[in-house]
Amino acid sequence: MIIVVGSINLDLIANVDRLPAPGETVRGSGFTTAPGGKGANQALAAARAGAKVRMVGAVGKDNFATEALALLRDGKIDLSGVGETFASTGTALIMVAGDGENVIAVVPGANDSVVTGDLSKAFMKKADVVLLQQEIPLQTVEAALDAARAAGAVTVLNTAPFRAEAAAFLGKADHVVANETEFDLYGEALSLSGRDRPARMRDYAGKTGRTIVVTLGGDGVLAATPADLLMVPALNITPVDTVGAGDTFCGYFAAGLSSGLPLDQALARAAAAGSLACLKPGAQPAIPLAKEVDAALQKPAS
Repeated sequence: MIIVVGSINLDLIANVDRLPAPGETVRGSGFTTAPGGKGANQALAAARAGAKVRMVGAVGKDNFATEALALLRDGKIDLSGVGETFASTGTALIMVAGDGENVIAVVPGANDSVVTGDLSKAFMKKADVVLLQQEIPLQTVEAALDAARAAGAVTVLNTAPFRAEAAAFLGKADHVVANETEFDLYGEALSLSGRDRPARMRDYAGKTGRTIVVTLGGDGVLAATPADLLMVPALNITPVDTVGAGDTFCGYFAAGLSSGLPLDQALARAAAAGSLACLKPGAQPAIPLAKEVDAALQKPAS
């Protein structure tokens, strides 16, 4: 079982030719809504990878909640741990440029209501994989890491969005997944040594005894364990929309660990899934099915 403790949003997505500069208004070419939130995205990705998933989170008592949960319900995810609050359902305001790059503003809403007491709905046990992000209160994230360790579960912490105060507990996670910017910022906060990123990753893994995974966009994924440094390439694609690619990676990575894949294979499968997620617009609608990822991995490299 994969247990995701995290955010649930409705994404409000505007397509623009280019991202605006500060103070500038640009004309949009399209608008859509889609279920989102890093927690929900990662839960759906894990389910589409073939894992059984339980979601712990919160939504508001509003019209956005139904749409925000729609694809999770379709994906047969256990939503018994999702509560309702009087706060609004979380929203993400997203602008996507013609080259696939994006900017996002997140309004937490009900996600700020996910408190440590909600962890009783997680029913963590040995051999579960607990998947976390940082769009809910950090005290809940840290408490979930502690509860998972006590239960004998494996933890994966995605450090998005960057929050400096999380540096104090990153080492509690068995696997930390960060993008380049997040890792570099945490590297400064943790005073990691090394002349380049791989060296600092080795330093982190050596000091904590944990695994650090850094996603590099089109350049693939780099991972450091206390014993090894692994590089996994991304698929060669032309991105349409990069929204949700990192969440797809995390969900598939957790599913790989849950199914017993070795680290290198779990990373390769997750990297392929993250690449495929860039080929369609939106976050959850773009998450590929397991059969699509399998097909992509079987194609010879060009």
